[in-house]
Amino acid sequence: RLSPLFMGRAAINRAATKGKTDAKKAKVNALYGKKIIMAVKQGGSMDPVANRQLAELIKAAKQNNVPVDNINRAIKRANEKDTGDFSESIFEAYGFGGASLIINVLSDNPNRSTADIRNAVSKSGGKIAESGSVLFMYDLKGKIEIPSEADEEELLMAAIDNDVDDMELVEGDEDGTSIVYTDPKETAAMFEAVKSIGLEEGTKMSLTHVSKAPMECSEEDFENNMVIIDALEALDDVDSVEHNMSN
Repeated sequence: RLSPLFMGRAAINRAATKGKTDAKKAKVNALYGKKIIMAVKQGGSMDPVANRQLAELIKAAKQNNVPVDNINRAIKRANEKDTGDFSESIFEAYGFGGASLIINVLSDNPNRSTADIRNAVSKSGGKIAESGSVLFMYDLKGKIEIPSEADEEELLMAAIDNDVDDMELVEGDEDGTSIVYTDPKETAAMFEAVKSIGLEEGTKMSLTHVSKAPMECSEEDFENNMVIIDALEALDDVDSVEHNMSN
């Protein structure tokens, strides 16, 4: 199932500088570091052979270009006495002009992260929403980010060969890149399909929330919403912020 999507102002602005690209990479590295620590603590073993969850995370981290040194440091940190227990949570918020936000958090101090997120949203003019009041307007999707343009027909055939039934190819956040959305359960299979046509280098996979009804904000509302998003993404406990803006 294919549908076109054109890059808007949000994508252009978010990818405009190298600094933001570097910050995004740092976020990804930190996210997998925290998830690996969680896996070691929950699985009770630093050995990926004995800890399947850890093995899967190491594989995913490598696919997302997380340096091996970072992975090894996270595994080692998990057994240090002063390393806290991380837990995942989702916050929901409203921005300007009807925009909604999903804030994905992985923190070893829920009280701190809650206070920081509430403060960042309110100071930027947004409003924290009741649990579930925003999330129902989004679908959870598998996301494959490809650092090059993908041929639709070739990718579709590869998807079929890998038993992928749900596939949507769109333009990526930067010129000359692509994003594939799929059913969450088919994410790994879709990644294999991408690999099979020679697009593995630099390709990343993850799960993401996609708005069921994207909306276009006014220029002023868009800029104000980006202030909220930037404030949230500056927080160490925030791993990503998703929104329903189409522009």
